[in-house]
Amino acid sequence: MSSHSFNLCHLFRCSSPIPPPPISFPYNHQLTPFAGMHLAPPMQSYIQPQHSRSQGLPVVKWNEIVDDAIIEMEAFEDLKPNKIKEHVDNIKSMLGSMGDGEISCSAYDTAWVALIEDVNGSGSPQFPCTLQWIANNQLPDGSWSDGHVFLAHDRLINTLACVVALKTWNVHRDKYEKGVSFFKDNISKLGDESAEHMPIGFEVAFPSLLDIARTLNIEVPYDCPEFHHIYEQRDLKLTRHWTEEGICWARNTRVHNIDDTAMGFRLLRLHGYDVSADVFRHFEKGGEFFCFAGQSNSNQAVTGIFNLYRASQVRFPGDKILEDADRFSTSFLRQKQAAHQLLDKWIITKDLPGEVGYALRFPWHASLPRVETRFYIEQYGGEDDVWIGKTLYRMPYVNNNAYLELAKLDFNNCQALHKMEWNSMQKWYSEMGLGVSGVSRRSLLLTYFTAAASIFEPERSLERLAWAKTAFLVETIASSFDNGIIKPTDHELRETFVQVFTSSADAPLSHISGRKLDSIKTTLKLIDTSIRTLNQLSLDALVVHGRDISRSIRHAWEKWMLKWVDEGDRHRGVAELVVQMINLTSGYWSMEELMSHPQYERLSDLTNIVCHHLCYYQKQKVQDKGCFDNTDTEQRTQEIESTKQELDQLVLQNSSDDMDSEFKQTFLTVAQSFYYAAHCDLETTIYYIAKVLFEKVQ
Repeated sequence: MSSHSFNLCHLFRCSSPIPPPPISFPYNHQLTPFAGMHLAPPMQSYIQPQHSRSQGLPVVKWNEIVDDAIIEMEAFEDLKPNKIKEHVDNIKSMLGSMGDGEISCSAYDTAWVALIEDVNGSGSPQFPCTLQWIANNQLPDGSWSDGHVFLAHDRLINTLACVVALKTWNVHRDKYEKGVSFFKDNISKLGDESAEHMPIGFEVAFPSLLDIARTLNIEVPYDCPEFHHIYEQRDLKLTRHWTEEGICWARNTRVHNIDDTAMGFRLLRLHGYDVSADVFRHFEKGGEFFCFAGQSNSNQAVTGIFNLYRASQVRFPGDKILEDADRFSTSFLRQKQAAHQLLDKWIITKDLPGEVGYALRFPWHASLPRVETRFYIEQYGGEDDVWIGKTLYRMPYVNNNAYLELAKLDFNNCQALHKMEWNSMQKWYSEMGLGVSGVSRRSLLLTYFTAAASIFEPERSLERLAWAKTAFLVETIASSFDNGIIKPTDHELRETFVQVFTSSADAPLSHISGRKLDSIKTTLKLIDTSIRTLNQLSLDALVVHGRDISRSIRHAWEKWMLKWVDEGDRHRGVAELVVQMINLTSGYWSMEELMSHPQYERLSDLTNIVCHHLCYYQKQKVQDKGCFDNTDTEQRTQEIESTKQELDQLVLQNSSDDMDSEFKQTFLTVAQSFYYAAHCDLETTIYYIAKVLFEKVQ
């Protein structure tokens, strides 16, 4: 089965519980999940080169996506909860009645049923209504098919099947002759059509129909050159050996394939099931992977290898077969992309090149969920998607416009809430006077976007805002020291800053005297802003969840500050700080509960290592202007990859003494935002901000 049906998970990454001209940003403008990670060209081997100007992205200027005015009513008017409820009810009814599923009518299948003779021996057809259906559904040109899409292979096999049925029972002579005429006139088109659009099993089913037609004396050119290649393909396919391992495309078949196996493997691993990557050894030979045993590489379906590519990224330590699968699938898809051959033999869909192109540019660890959802809504064809089997089919429970309209409404509803949050972030920025610290409102938007594109559900607003404000405060505090706004920039001053922050827990800043920082208004303002912000987040959590987290939040911040004091590195431990803020404001855990679990320390260490390495690489890339030690970079890349795999396994694999899966997932979500920042250039990010936060889905 194609990956397309399972891509509904992208379409329904819903909020409900269910290259542009020069931009005024400097080259080394800071773009990060926490605005302080320097943008730089991507990392060798692990981060693919990005050239946004060559990607054909629409031009988006800063002032086209952000207006200095704060308009709340416009965002509020975008909310359409009643329309969303209508679509939800409609889809619930649809899914509740689907049974084993439904596909569109098929002339090919109807014609085969029409050949069945009466079981009582009357000599008449068992299902005469099928012949009437064939007569009623012939197209004006004499063919039978879906009618909306012209594919020679599909038209000819449907038409031949219906001609055979009419000839068998000697009915509707005029329609029979018109069908034969169409068939003979269009045989030559078989050689002009892409093999990817040949219906599944065509090379077996079509020769069988020709044999039946010959016995019925139907006058068609059986020895024409176009048929010879089909006969050769049939002989090759019938001699293949099928593997007994993996997942089958349907419940009643024993034909295993890499397409469904890869999708099943990926879904199971992502949801905590213990599945071995060794299953893919049954689909590999000599470094190449195939969908079915014995299949040649030249006849691979794009969606099958696309699913293998996505599955290969969810790998744990020791999954050597997935490393091989990643290399093969990446090379295969890039070659197809370069040759403009991203067509598939299983499905005719709206924008398969777009789906594959996005996945190649943003692998799983570098993709933000809301960005992926926005683009999949545009790539999903709804009821216009066509499935290629023995003929062309439509599957209304997999591809329909009801899903699409609900996804659009839900996305716009979520986007409206994000606009309102963005307005509140701007008010916070202004009221706290954060502009004097030298970190711009643009950086504020970049920070909020990363949080909103990662944790997007409306009911998680407090967690999202805690992420964004924490990240921005870290950037503001560190930049004030690094950029010389607060002088001197030494260890002692950072230490004094932390002492004042800590002592202010029980005393107002106005009562603190005799401190070295008393005369430095900017420093005191930063401390005051930080404390007021953390107090407000604590109060909001108390109101929403009934739990006082104020001391836990302060403890989390003090832990980060101590690392910053010792090393002067803002990135050291910042990933753990954001994870703690997200989970504390969720209302589910206390700091004691978070840190007492045996897995917590290892999760934090792995996340901090991955994120700090990414930050370090970007910083060196900017400072050294691309002239850096390749050996050091390769070693760092390998360490990131091995650490990432261990983090994946710890987060995704369940155990008897496990932590809560949602809590663990936060570590992976935050790490993913660092991957995205390391992977994506600034111009592309500006475009994505417009698509995710400001531009409604039409």
